[in-house]
Amino acid sequence: MTQFFRRLTIIFSAGAFGGLINSLALWALGELKITAAMGVKIAPNITPVWLYPRIVWGGLWGVLFLIPLFRGSSFKRGVLFSLGPTLVQLLVVFPQKAHKGLLGLDLGAMTPVVVIVLNAVWGITAALWLRGIGEE
Repeated sequence: MTQFFRRLTIIFSAGAFGGLINSLALWALGELKITAAMGVKIAPNITPVWLYPRIVWGGLWGVLFLIPLFRGSSFKRGVLFSLGPTLVQLLVVFPQKAHKGLLGLDLGAMTPVVVIVLNAVWGITAALWLRGIGEE
C-alpha cells in the first residue's frame, strides 16, 4: 500500500508540474499576442487565483498516468492522456461553466486548437517528468 501512495504522489506531482508548464505556455502565448493573432480571446494574467486551480487540476488529471499504456513513448502517452482534460475543457467547462459556447468557440474559432496543443504540452511534460525520475 505504501508503494501505491508513493507512486500516486509522484504522479500527482508530475501532473501538477505539467499544469504549471501548460499555464506558463498559455500565459506566454497571451503575453506575446499569439492567441490574439490567432483570433482567440485568451490572454490570462498570472495570478494565484488563476494559476492555483490549474496546477491542482493538472495534478488530479495526472492520475491517468496510473494506466499502463504506451510506457515506451512519453510523447504518445502524454498526448493520449491529454485527451481527457481536453474533452472536459471543450465539452463541459467552456460551454457549461464559462458560458463560452461549445468548444469555446465564443473565444474564437481556433480555441479548440489552442486547447488541444496546450493540453498536449501538459501531458508530454508530465510523461517526461515521470520518465526523467525513472517512474516510467
